Amino acid sequence: MIESDVLITEEEIFEIVDGDDRVIGQALRSECHGNPGLIHRVAHILVFNGSQQVLLQKRSMAKDIQPGRWDTSVGGHLMPGEGYLAAAVREAQEEVGLNDIDLEFLYYSQIRNNIESENIATFRAFSEGPFEFNCSEIDELRFWEPHEVLNKIGQGVFTPNFEEEWKLYLQWVEMNGKVVSSKNE
Repeated sequence: MIESDVLITEEEIFEIVDGDDRVIGQALRSECHGNPGLIHRVAHILVFNGSQQVLLQKRSMAKDIQPGRWDTSVGGHLMPGEGYLAAAVREAQEEVGLNDIDLEFLYYSQIRNNIESENIATFRAFSEGPFEFNCSEIDELRFWEPHEVLNKIGQGVFTPNFEEEWKLYLQWVEMNGKVVSSKNE
């Protein structure tokens, strides 16, 4: 018998929440992605530069959900016991190499589709970089003009979740009377 070294990676565990975002259990990532009955939590960050462009990430082709599509600047699942803000800070460092980032909470939202159900907290940040992205999760990073984003919505360029996120962000901007992405508001 020949033995081989097998790399075993531990699968992520997500907290499962009810409709009011109260923790009711835990499940493996593989159980949550594919079962929309298992609501789990996610933190998103929209990163803007001084030219009012939004940083987007092109998801790795190895991702299990929406590979190769452009998505929110930073996004990640909460670890058990972690809050939305702590997850956003951790994901900013892990995904794009941003440390000591100043985050502004924008809004809570929900994604419900036939693949997954997520409760999301979205934050906004401003940075010119430099960015160091995680190559196992991201194929590319680039800044987009807001009108470029609007022109590509519905064409299969972005994840459906990001398209919904962008609509929610524009509604937030309109409701709050704020410039799309300027720190000097």
